[in-house]
Order: sequence, then structure tokens, then C-alpha cells
Amino acid sequence: MADQWTRLLPLGLLGPCLALGGAVNAQDSQLTTVLVANIGYPVFLTHAPGDFDRLFVLGKLGRISIIKDGAVLDDPFLNLTNLVLSVGNEQGLLGLAFHPDFETNGFFYVNYTRTPDGDTVVARYAVTADPDVADPDSVQPVILVDQPSPRHNAGWIGFGPNDGYLYIALGDGGGGPYDPGDNAQNLDNLLGSILRVEVDCDDFPDDPDRNYGIPPNNPFVGIDGADEIWAYGLRNPWRCSLDRETGDLYIGDVGQDSWEELNFQPGNSTGGENYGWDCKEATHCTTQQTCDCADRTLVDPIFEYVHVGLAAVIAGYAYRGCAIPDLVGAYLFADHFGRIWRLDHDNGTIIELREIQDELAPGGGLSIARVTAFGEDAFGELYLCDRTNGGEIFKIVPAAAVTPDCNMNGIPDDCDIAIGASTDGNGDGVPDECDCPADLDGNGSVGILDLLMLLAAWNADPGGPPDFDGDGNVGILDLLILVANWGPCP
Repeated sequence: MADQWTRLLPLGLLGPCLALGGAVNAQDSQLTTVLVANIGYPVFLTHAPGDFDRLFVLGKLGRISIIKDGAVLDDPFLNLTNLVLSVGNEQGLLGLAFHPDFETNGFFYVNYTRTPDGDTVVARYAVTADPDVADPDSVQPVILVDQPSPRHNAGWIGFGPNDGYLYIALGDGGGGPYDPGDNAQNLDNLLGSILRVEVDCDDFPDDPDRNYGIPPNNPFVGIDGADEIWAYGLRNPWRCSLDRETGDLYIGDVGQDSWEELNFQPGNSTGGENYGWDCKEATHCTTQQTCDCADRTLVDPIFEYVHVGLAAVIAGYAYRGCAIPDLVGAYLFADHFGRIWRLDHDNGTIIELREIQDELAPGGGLSIARVTAFGEDAFGELYLCDRTNGGEIFKIVPAAAVTPDCNMNGIPDDCDIAIGASTDGNGDGVPDECDCPADLDGNGSVGILDLLMLLAAWNADPGGPPDFDGDGNVGILDLLILVANWGPCP
């Protein structure tokens, strides 16, 4: 009888481990969003390599916050508010990227407009012995770029999954209309471009504002043009992303008066693309003569839309998560005023495009009305940053429950195992942490210490074990589950 209880109680009472009809039907899956956190004016969200437990959120005013175990930590990961100039909607702490070897070297990079002059700073910092705290004194400048106006600072940075280089998005310098400095078509300056640099070496030891190397295969190395430039002809590439699987680069270039555009660069590109600003806005010729609008080498966007009634394109991500199988490979992006699209394409050729903002509406009196950025966690799941109500973070999730999901993280168990977020030592297809859920102290056996830990949490809402039955409270059913599993773990 004891063996029967050992088998049945975890299945009958431990809700997350109960298989309720298998996984969501990929053909019928619908999406929604859930509120994750409130953070002041969030402008970006990301994760550290190999870190499945934390999210890092940029606050425009200068704080990097951590979401851990479903809550925002009281103390910021890094506070740069004394260094950051944040005026209007286009200045502030704007970019964050973790070094591909962050787990070993602890380095990460930020992009911000500095006080008092508003120039762009990209700098490296390091984490302390406390993984939730960075060292503000570890700063190492990477690049300083003069900004002629407070607008069109762009600010996105990211490491290429195919090459390990750091990509840096810079706007044309603002001060419009159009590009008064003719920067975006001027290959001798860095504005209006995507840069690509090597952060693990320094080709400019005598220049304190340039601490990086030039990748030897950058497109303008050895010919006319700044060696750092990877692509150009951009107005204000506020948000961009690199597909973690293919290396494809998506660039959301904010338009002037009429057109918003989403640009696409395939992962096998050798760089040098000219996206046409300011002799073109999206696919449309302007009155400016900075380049030949009929030049067939100018790269048109993958998608454009009329600016009237909307605000600014917000580039998102190609979905590479596990929780929504039929979304894999689809690209999600938005307009700042809350219009959200799903785009399916074949190397830049659109197969299907549809609006999904109604589907993603969170309900419960909440709304997604001022999108500032998308974000991606270590699982490949996607998030929306929204400035409504002071700042909110939403996660995009399947509308139907993901099953089986024994550890209640919103990711199917087989995906947890495949991606390396969970181990499966006995090969039974169940994450090891769920094979013996009552082993709270992790010693391989359910005993007196586990009982004491459960009793210490009695009538509490721990948001996970020892709330084995998932009812939001530690009580008698949880105690029965623990007793039923008493002894060595299977």
C-alpha cells in the first residue's frame, strides 16, 4: 500500500507533474501575456549566458534591475544614474549585452548617453563575487561617440552568435528634418550605422576612448570608410536583435514622418549593406540627394508601414523557445503604440504577416499600450517591455497550460532537459528536480530535514516547493505528499 501511495500521491496531488492530456496542440495554440514585474520605464530585457534563473532589465534612467524567482530584487545589479543623461524619450541607459564568456570572465557591456553632453558611451563592467551585484568601479570604456543632438541615439548592442563580435547601433545624430549632418551616408563617420567590433583585443592602445579591435573581415577594412562600420544608411535603429540560431540581424529603423521600416540582414552576410537613409525612407525616395535613390544596391526593408497614427517601430525577436512549438522561427515586432505583428518569412521573403496585439492582451485591467522593447530569456521565451503604468514587463505565453511542466517554470519538461536547464540523470524524461520533489534539501533522500523545512513554511505561499500540490499554500496535502515519499529517492 505504501508503494501505491508513493506512486499515486505525486501524480494525483502534485499538480505540476500531472499529465493532463499531453502537450498543447501546436496547430491550435493561442498566445497571451502575463505580467511579470513592474519596473520604471523599462527599455530592454535580456539574460546572461547559461542563466535560466534571472532576467536583467534596463531602466531608462540608469538602473539595471534583476528579476529573480519571480520578483524584482530590491537592489539594482548596477546603478549608473549618476552617469546617465536621460532627457526626453531618446536618451538614457539604452543597451545591455553580456559577453559570450560571461560565465567565466564576468564581463558585460552597456550603452548610454552620458551626462552632461549626451555623447554615446559603450563601456564594459564586471560582476562581483555576488552574482547579483556588479562592480561600478570595474568600468572599462569601449567606445565614445560624439552626439550632435539629443535625438536618434539608437542604443542597442548585442553579441553575434556566429562570430562573437559586439554589434553597436547608432542613429544619424538627429537634429532633422532628414539627416542635416549627412551622417548616415558618410562612411567616414560612425553615425547612422551598425558597428561591429572585437572586445577581446585593443587595436588603439594610445586612445582611451577606443578600447577594441577591428574584425579583419569587416566590409570597409582596407578601403574607404571607417573600419568599424558593418552596415549603414540608418536613421534611428532603436531596437535590433540577432537570431540566436541563425545569426540573422533584424533592425527596426524608426522613421521620420511617413514610414517605419524593419530591415533584415541574413546571418551569412559579409556586411556593407546600405539601407538608404536619408535619400530613401523605407522604399520611398525623399528630396535628399545624399545617394542615388534608384541605386539597386540599396537594401529595402523586409516590411514597412505608414507612420500616421502610430509612433515608432520596435524590433523584436525570432522565437526560439520551447513553450510555443508552432511559433518557432516566427518573428515578433511591434509599434510603440501597441500594435504587434507576427511575421513568418523565408530569408527575407514574407510568407505570412498578421497582427496579434488582441491575442496578446493581458486582460485583468492591464494593457500593452506603449511598447519600448522586446526581450529574450535563456530558454528563448519572449517578453514585452511597456512604459504603461510607470513600466511593466509581460511574458508571452501559450494561452493553454504547458504540460507536462513538473517544475512549474512555464517550459515543457522535455525542453528543460534539451536546453540544459534541467538534468535527467536516469533518462526517464522527467527533470531530476521532479523525480523526488519532496527532497527539499537535495541529499537524495526524504527525511527529517525535509519535514522541518516544510513545517517552517507552513501556511506560507513559497511559490514552489514545498507547495507540492500547487494550491498557493503549504498545508496538509503537502505534508501527505512528503510523508508518502519518505526514504531514499528512486
